[in-house]
Amino acid sequence: MATKSFTKAIIEPFKTLRNTTFARLYLAQIASLFGDAFTWLGLALLTYEISPQNAAAILASALTLRVTAYIIFSPFAGVVSEKFQRKQILLITQMARMAIVCMLPFVNAEWQLYVLIFALNVFAAFFTPTYRAIIPQIVEKEIYREANGLSMATFQLLSVFGPALAGIAAVWLGAKQIFFVNGTTLLVAILFILSIPKASLQKGISRDNSVPQKTWSEVIKGIRLLFGNKIVRFALSIEFISAIAGAMVLVNTVVLVKTSLQLDDKHYGWIMSVFGVGAAITAFLLGSLDKSKTRSISLISGAILIGVAISFANFVPYNGLMFLWVLAGIGQTLADMPSETLIGENIESKDQGKVYGAHFAFSHLWWAIAYPIAGFLGTQFPDKDFLYGGILTLILAIIAILLFRGVSDKRTNN
Repeated sequence: MATKSFTKAIIEPFKTLRNTTFARLYLAQIASLFGDAFTWLGLALLTYEISPQNAAAILASALTLRVTAYIIFSPFAGVVSEKFQRKQILLITQMARMAIVCMLPFVNAEWQLYVLIFALNVFAAFFTPTYRAIIPQIVEKEIYREANGLSMATFQLLSVFGPALAGIAAVWLGAKQIFFVNGTTLLVAILFILSIPKASLQKGISRDNSVPQKTWSEVIKGIRLLFGNKIVRFALSIEFISAIAGAMVLVNTVVLVKTSLQLDDKHYGWIMSVFGVGAAITAFLLGSLDKSKTRSISLISGAILIGVAISFANFVPYNGLMFLWVLAGIGQTLADMPSETLIGENIESKDQGKVYGAHFAFSHLWWAIAYPIAGFLGTQFPDKDFLYGGILTLILAIIAILLFRGVSDKRTNN
């Protein structure tokens, strides 16, 4: 019986591809994400070529600009997705991204890199919330969680294996030429989007334009709706807690592996891979396994699991760390992923675009706050940074659980 249930959980997400609109959009996502892996690896190599002594600072600045673009522009993206043809938004943003990444090989100064990276992520800030808002409208309600799970699992897997493939390509093609690979994958994504009927992507959009709203008021409404629903608000609080633990993993693992354990880059690559694989497998299965309305079990267990996992990281050998990082990857997906589906299930269709835009902004704001916390703990407490980060995660999780103890499987709207 258990084997049959597990097999069903594996198969169910792929059944969503019977929906041809979702299948084409999903293939466009794969092409886009695959190319992104090439761009970010190429960016690291390009920064080193521009200034070997200052490469880390340049790359950090570029990543900061990326998050900044998301925080500033993604709330407007949700509003724009409700006012304009979504197919046009997807096409324009992908075409602009394709043009920008094809300019990157010709960069020879820091300021040029910063301008292009900021512009690249402005368009990404408009593309991703629009894509997220489309999914609950084009798939049947019964399979929405599986569709979202398949989408998120693909994102996790490509974030793990994409850079490895990009590294191999860089050996054969050269650092600058791999940007053109992303340009090609974005062209493939554009072709898939072109094949989708325009009307299919407009489902759930209100046709009532009798009372036009100002953009700012719509942005504020999206933020108010995001924080106004108790179920979504709880998921967002858990997502912030998960960001702190996740930032600890991303920022401080390299020092733990190479300094504390005195291992090499290969071991660091493996440890981050198992973290990503744990996250991807959980994202793939979660939609089929957790059918509850509030996803509170997933959210609470995810926050506690990642908190406990990182708490022991300073005190285990490499094999133990491998096991803990699998658990941490599982925990992060359990804590992060439900918010996407809960928005689709608890927010009215006509408002989902602006709410997804607001969520995209705040989820990146959480990471912008979490990164300095992780950096401070890693710098000030190098021997016990994960212990303190884990304790902080667990304390915040307990506070969130107590504050939102009324959240249960009964639907709540306040």
